[in-house]
Amino acid sequence: MKIWVPSLDVAGVLRDLPEVECVVYDGTGAMPGGADEVEVWVPPLVTVPDVPGVLAGMKKLRLLQTVTAGVEPYRPYLPSGVILCNARGVHDAGTAEWAVGAMIAVLREFPEFAAAQRAEKWAYHHTGVLADAKVLIIGYGSIGAALERRLDGFEVEVVRVARAAREMAGPQGTPVRVHGEDELPALLPAADVVVLLVPATAATAGMVDAAFLARMKDGALLVNAARGSVVDTGALVAELTTGRLRAALDVVDPEPLPPGHPLWSAPGVFITPHVAGSTPASLRRSLKLVRSQLLRYMAGEPLNNVITGSY
Repeated sequence: MKIWVPSLDVAGVLRDLPEVECVVYDGTGAMPGGADEVEVWVPPLVTVPDVPGVLAGMKKLRLLQTVTAGVEPYRPYLPSGVILCNARGVHDAGTAEWAVGAMIAVLREFPEFAAAQRAEKWAYHHTGVLADAKVLIIGYGSIGAALERRLDGFEVEVVRVARAAREMAGPQGTPVRVHGEDELPALLPAADVVVLLVPATAATAGMVDAAFLARMKDGALLVNAARGSVVDTGALVAELTTGRLRAALDVVDPEPLPPGHPLWSAPGVFITPHVAGSTPASLRRSLKLVRSQLLRYMAGEPLNNVITGSY
């Protein structure tokens, strides 16, 4: 069985599997030969340049296992009969940790103090604080739950939002509410921090538009750890320019953000280059997931994280 994998690390954890031939393709350079013999493809973290072309050449493909939670680059071009699985859970720790760090960095003005340090300036002043904040998590799933666990102890109120309202078991087993997205107009004005964790779908494209941002309270912080396409960049730049809102962004639209783009110089914004899940913890967990999935696939057992319908 021929498998394309994104790195030598992934090939290493599959080396002992019988009758498995691993070919490393990290998405750069020339595509390896033999695509028509590939049965399982594990694409790299960064999307390959020509997904439709690669998939069209994989005549025997049966399983596409991503190392990302998002599958939007592959889903529209997936041949019939191919199972698509994502890496739900792999990046929970890294993304949740980034979100907490980004909140604190912006609220406590760490980027500004770092700039003052470089200028050898003692810029004493009061800052904001995370304590007592109401944190609205939109797209409450496994990453949202991981974020809530990490916020425990910061003395904040967490408000959970998913596609549809539901009840779930809280930390002590008591039921807690997850609000539906239809409740956002009433929830946004009270939130001090709004965290985006929704997947990139047709329904979420541009969901954070001018009207959404206008409902956020003065001084609120928008944290985007989802996808850049979820936010209307022009509308966000307009709000940042007035100083009414602040933002911490690990993802942007367009991405990568080109030199000279107004978002770079907008006041009150902290930008990182899509690194929230790029950690050793994510690598360890992705290797464990890929090996587990291959063992299940070879044994004919049900796979984890199979994408069907909406996600």
